[in-house]
Amino acid sequence: MANHNGLITDVDLRSHENNLAHRTREIDRERLIVRRGQPFSISLQCYVSLPPKHQLELILHLGSKDEVVIKLQKGRGAGDKWWFNQQRAQDEMLLTLHSPADAIIGQYHLAVLMMSPDGHILEKTDKLSFHLLFNPWCKDDVVYLPDESLLQEYVMNEDGIIFMGTWDNINSIPWNYGQFEDYVMDICFEVLDKSKDALKNSEVDIKQRNDPVYVSRMVTAMVNSNGDRGVLTGRWDELYTDGVAPYRWTGSVPILQQWRNAGARAVKYGQCWVFAAVACTVLRSLGIPTRLITNFSSAHDVDGNLSIDFLLNERLESFDGRNKRDSSWNFHCWVESWMRREDLPKGNDGWQVLDPTPQELSDGEFCCGPCPVTAIKEGNLGVKYDAPFVFSEVNADIIYWIVQADGQRQKIRVDQASVGRNISTKSVYGDYRDDVTQQYKYSEGSNEERDVYKKAGRRVTNEITEPGQLKLSIKPSRPVLGTDFDVIVEVKNEGAREAHAQLAMVVMAVTYSSLNRGECKRQTISVTVPAHKAHKEVLRLHYDDYVGCVREHHLIRVKALLEAPGENEPIMAMANIPMSMPELLVQVPGKAVVWNQATAFISFTNPLPVPLKSGVFTVEGAGLLSATEISVKGDINPGQKVSVKLLFSPVRTGVRKLLVDFDSDRLKDVKGVATVVVYKRHIRSLN
Repeated sequence: MANHNGLITDVDLRSHENNLAHRTREIDRERLIVRRGQPFSISLQCYVSLPPKHQLELILHLGSKDEVVIKLQKGRGAGDKWWFNQQRAQDEMLLTLHSPADAIIGQYHLAVLMMSPDGHILEKTDKLSFHLLFNPWCKDDVVYLPDESLLQEYVMNEDGIIFMGTWDNINSIPWNYGQFEDYVMDICFEVLDKSKDALKNSEVDIKQRNDPVYVSRMVTAMVNSNGDRGVLTGRWDELYTDGVAPYRWTGSVPILQQWRNAGARAVKYGQCWVFAAVACTVLRSLGIPTRLITNFSSAHDVDGNLSIDFLLNERLESFDGRNKRDSSWNFHCWVESWMRREDLPKGNDGWQVLDPTPQELSDGEFCCGPCPVTAIKEGNLGVKYDAPFVFSEVNADIIYWIVQADGQRQKIRVDQASVGRNISTKSVYGDYRDDVTQQYKYSEGSNEERDVYKKAGRRVTNEITEPGQLKLSIKPSRPVLGTDFDVIVEVKNEGAREAHAQLAMVVMAVTYSSLNRGECKRQTISVTVPAHKAHKEVLRLHYDDYVGCVREHHLIRVKALLEAPGENEPIMAMANIPMSMPELLVQVPGKAVVWNQATAFISFTNPLPVPLKSGVFTVEGAGLLSATEISVKGDINPGQKVSVKLLFSPVRTGVRKLLVDFDSDRLKDVKGVATVVVYKRHIRSLN
């Protein structure tokens, strides 16, 4: 910046040096982006050596209408104030600015004033701006995380793994968080600026942006569009034609860009893992250590009674009774952010649950958290925010009832151990699963677990029902989508007499959120099981039986009900059968060099006995390329292999992930990934 008429001829924000020291160079090399609680330096070029009595004043402005104005103290100030010191060399002056560790995050405008000895402004330089972020490397910042390997994963890593499926068959998809992609940080601040609180009273809102509890809660409200100008609209009914189906996204960046480009109009569509992944991007971008969590067999308890009641009619179909909004999802995703909770009693620091999926209102808004994970484990449900709801997601009972024709209810199964299983996150050490269930709950059946239940007000039942002589189970299988397969239901007779029973078996397609998508097959038979023997019933499912009803997530649920004279009550067994997906191969041969063209080869074979139409590959990767679509010409016949070639030029060095999604009319959500190491260019190669 030059100003040759005055005393100050140039100001250098020293972005390269400062951004490197503040670990923000991945975000931008040209603009100044710094973290709070850590000093940074700028230099002033002066036209002449300044007279000794001349003074400098530094003033910061924050907010589009200068809602906050801060005058920096000269010389060492108190730890909770901004201050600066200066070093002078002939015609250059080095100013070092010190921000407090609880400074407001956001875009600051800096004015440098040259004052005469009698207090007159001789010159003002004010077209300077920089961004300030949370600083998890600074021990006085409430988001301080003292482990460098955790910081590399939970703040700096742009590539994620999201776990999905069922508790006993966990799979995963790759995700591009892309928090350092061009202008993503600016969009994240725009998300805060469009919140209800910011639009209602920007001054009060800006002053609270020093607090990660406030900021993270705002993010969970703004990632969904319920009741505000949020980023994503949720949809669970598979009618996605006016938007993008949730399973097609492979990263957060296109979603955030689309939201901003449409003038803060919500992007269609998201489901829990998409909401959580976008929240993870925004929080990491702002400097709050964050990780994505998957809870398997996750309960959604509407009435807060810590039990999920499922009502079935005599045909084992869901009965639309008054509790129909209670549900249990195969998996549900949220995020955890790391912070000290100075607003809560001791013992609530560390990981905090934040859930941006719109489920229940919290203080009148669709947001959830931050809620300390330790409070969930200890059953301290009086702690803010939303502890009872989160507690039920990992601890509710599931009770199944049969509603008979006369309206009478019969309890057929109580499940106290199936909710909140294999709670998972990506490992710090690679693309594999870390199980964090023990951080949420004590071991099943332990005394501590019982104590927590009592404290939380969940009934602890020790009802021992007399075990009957018949046992019912469904043998799990792992069929490949497109093939025919068998479901095996076993009836075991542990009694001394032959048993006669009625066995009803229903095969249905369900979504991961347990919405019934239609019946594939039903069979009712009479079985006779000799004493101390087992009877196996084999149900053959052809592709044509399930193709009409299986949808996204390709999940089949089998329910079996056994009724026998002399047994106390009907016996029910249930199993989820996930269909295995075909492989999508992604290869990037040779050595990838920044700014040089690289080639990716992508291939896929149709596993179905029918042709696939409207095939499209979507490719993206942080530091590699922005989201790109490649359409497949014509149909892909059964067993046919389709290959595409993609040219791209990496824009940043380091270990990167190239993510690919394949979609067609009959087969969706096929994912593939390749790791690409991008090297620096050698000076020699520039000639």
